[in-house]
Amino acid sequence: MRKAAGQDVMQQLEALTVREYGKAVKKCSDKEIYYALLSLTKELLQAKKQITGKKKVYYISAEFLIGKLLSNNLINLGIYDILNDGLASAGKSLAKIEEIEPEPSLGNGGLGRLAACFLDSIASLGLPGDGIGLNYHFGLFKQVFKRNMQTAEKNDWIEDNSWLNKTDVTFTVQFGKQKVTSRLYDIDVAGYHQGINKLHLFDLESVDEGIVTKGIDFDKTKIKKNLTLFLYPDDSDEAGNLLRIYQQYFMVSNGAQLIIKELKEQGRDLHKMNQYAVIQINDTHPTMVIPELIRILTEQEGFTFDEAVNVVSKTCAYTNHTILAEALEKWPLKYLKKVVPQLVPIIQELHERVAKKYKDERVWIIDREKRVHMAHIDIHYGFAVNGVAAIHTDILKQTELAPFYKICPKKFNNKTNGITFRRWLLSCNHELADYLTSLIGDGYKTDAKELEKLLEYKGSRKVLDQLESIKMQKKLQLCDYVKKHEKVTLNPDSIFDIQIKRMHEYKRQQMNALYIIHKYLEIKSGKKPERPITFIFGAKAAPAYIIAQDVIHLLLVMQKIVNEDPEVNQYMQVLFVENYNVSYAEKLIPACDISEQISLASKEASGTGNMKFMLNGAVTLGTDDGANVEIHELVGDDNIFIFGKDADTVIKHYEKADYVSRKFYEKDPVIREAVDFIVGEQALKAGNKKSLERLYNELLNKDWFMTLLDLKEYIRVKDKALKTYENRSKWKKMMLVNIAKAGFFSSDRTIAEYNRDIWKLK
Repeated sequence: MRKAAGQDVMQQLEALTVREYGKAVKKCSDKEIYYALLSLTKELLQAKKQITGKKKVYYISAEFLIGKLLSNNLINLGIYDILNDGLASAGKSLAKIEEIEPEPSLGNGGLGRLAACFLDSIASLGLPGDGIGLNYHFGLFKQVFKRNMQTAEKNDWIEDNSWLNKTDVTFTVQFGKQKVTSRLYDIDVAGYHQGINKLHLFDLESVDEGIVTKGIDFDKTKIKKNLTLFLYPDDSDEAGNLLRIYQQYFMVSNGAQLIIKELKEQGRDLHKMNQYAVIQINDTHPTMVIPELIRILTEQEGFTFDEAVNVVSKTCAYTNHTILAEALEKWPLKYLKKVVPQLVPIIQELHERVAKKYKDERVWIIDREKRVHMAHIDIHYGFAVNGVAAIHTDILKQTELAPFYKICPKKFNNKTNGITFRRWLLSCNHELADYLTSLIGDGYKTDAKELEKLLEYKGSRKVLDQLESIKMQKKLQLCDYVKKHEKVTLNPDSIFDIQIKRMHEYKRQQMNALYIIHKYLEIKSGKKPERPITFIFGAKAAPAYIIAQDVIHLLLVMQKIVNEDPEVNQYMQVLFVENYNVSYAEKLIPACDISEQISLASKEASGTGNMKFMLNGAVTLGTDDGANVEIHELVGDDNIFIFGKDADTVIKHYEKADYVSRKFYEKDPVIREAVDFIVGEQALKAGNKKSLERLYNELLNKDWFMTLLDLKEYIRVKDKALKTYENRSKWKKMMLVNIAKAGFFSSDRTIAEYNRDIWKLK
C-alpha cells in the first residue's frame, strides 16, 4: 500500500514537471524540482483533513522559528523516503534540492523554535490548535561579518511561490487616531501521519519594504509602512520602544478578532468562550490580548466589564520563559497612552482591582514609576502560569514570582520543554534514525520513550562502533557544508565542541572564549592536547546589545589569531559560522561531540539545544541550569560533565551583592592571563580596540553573569571531557546513553502535559 502511494506521488511529481516545465523530472534542474515539490506538497497538505474539536488552543507568540519546511512536511506526510528514492533513481538528490528552499525568518532563538516544535506536536497528537503571529518580511536580520564584527542586513526570505497561503481575511486595527489594515497568511502545519492545523501570520497591507535603507535602518515612526518588516526592532530609543508596542498590539488585536470571528462562525456563545477556546500566551509579548479581548467583548459584544474579565481570565494561560528581570516586559504607561489609548482605561481598571485586593505592591500591575508589568496582567487575569523546566519553575515560585505564588499557588505548574524528533532526528539525521529503526523498530517516532530500548545494546561493540561511524559521517557532511559556505577546512578527526544559541551574556559564550584563549596560550607554551579540538559557534546578537556584539568580536578575533598561527592551528581551530539559523543547526547538531550548555545556574529557563544535541549523541558539558538538571538526572553523573556553582549559591550572591569579579582576576594567574589577553598586543592587532577594551572592562568591573566565578572549574571539567573522549569505548557508551534517555524531551510529551493539565482539549 505504502509503495503504491509512493509511486503515485512520483507520478504526480512527473505530471507537475511536464505541465510546468515541459520535461520529465530527470531533465529538470534542482530549482525546478524544488518548486514542483513545493506545489505538490501544498496540494497534498490542502487535501488533508483539518483537525477539529469542541475546544481549540490558540498559541500566540511573537516568534515561530519554523525552519525550512519541505523535508519536515514530506516526513509528516509519510512520503519522504519514497520521494527520496524516486528522485535518486532519476539521478537527483533530495538533500541538494532541499538546500534551495529559503528559510523563513520568523524567529530568533529558543522561544521561536519551541513554538514551532509545539505546533508540530499539537498537530501530531491530533489536537485542534493554531499558531498566531506576525509575517515578518526581514525577520531578525541577516548576519554578515566584516572586519571581525557583526553587521546586519535585511533577510529577504519571502518569494512569490512559498509556503504562505494568502487568505481573504482582513481586519482593521486602531492605534489611537490612526487605523491600519491587516492581511492574514496561513501556513499549513501537518501532524505526523495526522491532519493539519494552521499557523496564522498577520501582515500589514500597507507595508513598504522600500523604507529600509542602509543595512537594517528604517524610519521607526512610519508605522503604516514598517509594522511587519522586522522582528524585535532596535528598542534603544523611544521610537523603537513604541514600535515594539505597535507590533505587539497589531499581533494580539488581529489574533483576538480572528478568535472571536471563528467562535461566532461556529455559533458559539461568547459568554462560554473558555469552553471552546484556550489562548496560550507565549512569553509576555502577546499579553495585550487580555485587555484587547475585554475591550472587544465590552464595546462590541454587549458584555459587562465583570463578564468580560471573568470569561477572559478562564480562557488565557501564560508561559513564562525567563528568569531575567529585563525580559519581563514593563512598558511605561505614557507609551501605552500614545499607542493604544483605548486599552489604558481597561489596564488601569484591572490594576485597581488588584491593588484593592492585595496590599503588596510587588504584585500590582502598575508600579509607582507608572510602568505596566505585562507578566502581572498574565498572572492575575489568566488561569495558569507555567515555567519550562523543573528548576526554572521552582525558582519562579521561590524567588522571581514568589509573591504571586503565595497568593495563587494553584495556578503554577511546570511543563518542561521538548523538541520535535521529526525535525531533530528523522529530518536532520537520516543515518541515525534509520539505524535506530533497524535496532529498535520505529515505535520511537510516535512514542519517544521507546528510545530506551537502545540501552539493551550498551554492551554491543558492533552497535557502539556503528554509532561512532554515523557521527563521523555527520562530521564529514558538516565539513563539506562549511567548506562550501565558510571557505574553511575543518578536521573531522578533531573533537567538535559546539556552542550555538542566541548571543547573550547569561549564556556565557565569553567564558568559552576565555577557555580558547587559555588553551591557545597552553599550546604556545608547549602543552599540546592529545587530539585536535575544533571550537564552533553560531549566534546573533541583538542590534542594540553592544556587549553581546563585543563577545562576537572577541570570538572572531580568536578565530583569526588561532587559525592563522601555524604553531597552534594543527592542534585547535575556531569557527564562528555566519548567519546561524535552523538550517545550520540541522548540520551542526548531528556532528557535535561536546554540547556547550554553560549558562550561569539559575538564568537559563530551559534551553532546547541541549535536548537536540543529546538526541544526536553529543555529550553535555554544562552547569546544573535549566533542562540540564533533568538531563543530568536522566543520564546520571557518568554520562554528562557538570561544573559551576549551583543555582542557590548564585541567587545568594545576587541577594548579597557580594560577587566581585576583580577579586577572582587578582588572585588567580590563569584567569588574569586569559582576561588580559583580550587587551593584549595580539588581540588589539587583530581587533577593534574600543570593542575589546569595553568587554575587558565589563568582565573586570561588572561581570553581571559571573563568568570568572566558574571559569577555573570550567577549564578543569572541559579538560576532563577532552581527556575522556580519548577513552573511545567509554565515550561511545556515553553517546548511546544520551540518545536512549532523550525520549523524555519529546515535545509530544510536553504538549500532552499542556493538554492534560491546562488546555483539556480532548
